[in-house]
Amino acid sequence: MSTKSQGKQRFKFVGDTIAELRKVAWPTRQEATYLTTIVIIVTIIMAIILWLFDMGFAELMNIILLGD
Repeated sequence: MSTKSQGKQRFKFVGDTIAELRKVAWPTRQEATYLTTIVIIVTIIMAIILWLFDMGFAELMNIILLGD
């Protein structure tokens, strides 16, 4: 493949990418803020739940292995 042909393919790729990005239905600032807030809240809740499970399993292992 020639260098000229590779250059045309790269330019076509960039042009196609820009064309696809123009078709995207971007969220409004309010929607993005709302969804980001939801993700942060769910992440915090899941972190707390996983931490509680971890603490429970650690305590269970202490009881089983160390007899405490």
